[in-house]
Amino acid sequence: MFAIETRGLLRISGMLIMRCGIELSHHQSPFGPDNAATGTLFPLGSCWGGLHRFRYELGQYGITLYQGRSTVPDRLWSLLLDQTAVKKPFIDVLSGHRQAVPPVWMMRQAGRYLPEYREVRSRAGGFLDLCFTPEFAVEVTLQPIRRFDFDAAIIFSDILVIPHALGRGVRFEVGEGPRLDPLDTPDKIATLASQADFSKLEPVFEALRRVRAELAPKTALIGFCGAPWTVATYMVAGQGTPDQAPARLLAYRHPDAFTGIIDVLVENSIAYLLAQLEAGADALQIFDTWAGVLSPREFARWSIEPTRRIVEGVRNVRPDAKIIGFPRGAGALLPGYVAATGVDAVSIDWTAEPALVRERVQSKVAVQGNLDPLALIAGGAALDQAVDDVLSAYAQGRHIFNLGHGIQPETPIAHVEQMLARVRAYRG
Repeated sequence: MFAIETRGLLRISGMLIMRCGIELSHHQSPFGPDNAATGTLFPLGSCWGGLHRFRYELGQYGITLYQGRSTVPDRLWSLLLDQTAVKKPFIDVLSGHRQAVPPVWMMRQAGRYLPEYREVRSRAGGFLDLCFTPEFAVEVTLQPIRRFDFDAAIIFSDILVIPHALGRGVRFEVGEGPRLDPLDTPDKIATLASQADFSKLEPVFEALRRVRAELAPKTALIGFCGAPWTVATYMVAGQGTPDQAPARLLAYRHPDAFTGIIDVLVENSIAYLLAQLEAGADALQIFDTWAGVLSPREFARWSIEPTRRIVEGVRNVRPDAKIIGFPRGAGALLPGYVAATGVDAVSIDWTAEPALVRERVQSKVAVQGNLDPLALIAGGAALDQAVDDVLSAYAQGRHIFNLGHGIQPETPIAHVEQMLARVRAYRG
């Protein structure tokens, strides 16, 4: 038995109310006397976020949950219904419903362009300390929501936490980025663990639970992972390179050995994404940052197929999971990626050809993107024009406004505000 807080309870999604077994009755509370009247009983099902496992602070209203049932005052239940009626525009788009004003968020929206982020980062120590200390991760995840009221928050973490949980000794060098012990030969690949130690990732799940409890009902929460191809490129080279040639060469020379890395990443990514959904994520994004360096045949083998397996694996457990794919640089290969993977939306970079995307991608799934991050740095009339071009290209269909990649550290905050004002003034 544990308490759940009014604040947290009122932010539970309508899906939870439909799928969780909640028995409602009068309970001694400040709302009035205990009349022992029986409320509504809903069938017990698979609850959002594994609610039976999680604790929310209930404050002055004593609500308990036990054996799949909770007692809730009737007047609080009315408030709950009011709250759960609030829609998430971001999730609505992923569910197939176009919005007159596209929902908006930014990749890397919790980042060095924000002074409040830099302050927390300075206190955290190393980058992984920032990711794996829930207090810090929650704070930096919420900072851009407080400042800009984005339609979605994305949990602060990194795509290399799976290699970390596989025991690969991930470290981040100041000014140089990630470093790992390279898996650059078949013999070294043979030493790769098959099962991640997910206890190492519990801080990520705890941060998700805390962020979910803090977000307004209308704001979605995104969990994510790196696509197997992109994560494997770092694991093979031990670092980022201009075109990830070490991984490409290994995949050509030793495809069976390279498949071993991909298979491990697929299976552990499925488990990781499912755990994020259980912890409170509303949607997931799969980042394939280095998809664009692959030839069409290799793209199908190393980008599309592993992503398809992840989507299938997640949906085998959570059929309603909303998943966004981001095969950066895929260009003309985007239609095949969408058709084969089963994603609900595809994020596109700023080089994507609008007519192709509208006719062969957006006609099938939602599109997310695709402002050039450099236009956001430039500001002024150039930024206004770039925002208008994105809206003109995609906002008549299912569209989530975003950047074509992550926001850069040197981006002025005033330019983000300029971008948001223009997007939110749009009426399509």
